[in-house]
Amino acid sequence: MQIAYGVQTDVGLRRAQNEDSLCAVPDLGLFIVCDGMGGHNAGEVASRLAVQVIQKYLRDTRTDPHRPFIGDLDPHFSPQTNRLASAIRLANQAIYDAGRSQPGYAGMGTTVVSAMISDRVLSIAHVGDSRLYLIRAGAIQPLTADHSLVAEQVRRGLLTEEQAERSPDRHVLTRALGIDQDVEVELNEVHLAEGDDLLLCSDGLTGEVTPPDILRTIRSEREPQAACEQLVKMANAAGGHDNTTVIVITVR
Repeated sequence: MQIAYGVQTDVGLRRAQNEDSLCAVPDLGLFIVCDGMGGHNAGEVASRLAVQVIQKYLRDTRTDPHRPFIGDLDPHFSPQTNRLASAIRLANQAIYDAGRSQPGYAGMGTTVVSAMISDRVLSIAHVGDSRLYLIRAGAIQPLTADHSLVAEQVRRGLLTEEQAERSPDRHVLTRALGIDQDVEVELNEVHLAEGDDLLLCSDGLTGEVTPPDILRTIRSEREPQAACEQLVKMANAAGGHDNTTVIVITVR
């Protein structure tokens, strides 16, 4: 199996700085999008620290497979997926400690959505409202569920999807890295097929561009990098209210 990918991040039209971070590490099969939050430069610090810690832990465990897991193992998922969860728990601890030790970083946090691909198995781990979508057979489906107040209300039947999109609370998270000493990491695992496309993105994209428009764009562009650039342009054309970060992966 071969994969091709593209990445793009943009500050948008309303923000002074870009607090999103990303990484694409093909030799690890690792892809991450983080959306930071916090005053001053703290959001940028949190998202960058998350990417660094996750990547380092997974690279270290590649060379030392006996390195201990962090937190409880989930028997429903493969060792690879549990490694990804361990890396995110370690990042949570690093951000939490930094926020407590440096007054300027107090209360900082970040979302994370991460994907790790090996032997056609896609491992997914996420916290917050950055998303991962699968595009297969002409349809787009989310592989993550937002950890946000309005998403929780939709799941409980208290709001419709349309009401959630208009809610003033739509950006209120119920889970993020760095806020508490421990964090619950949501996991998923999918077997990939030839022709699949994957999209990892911050809410700067999904807050401006609908899934049907995302689907049409990715299916119409020949290369993942071109799709990434076009999606960011669409988010800015729709208002660019937030930083926008996207990674598009194609299975070939």
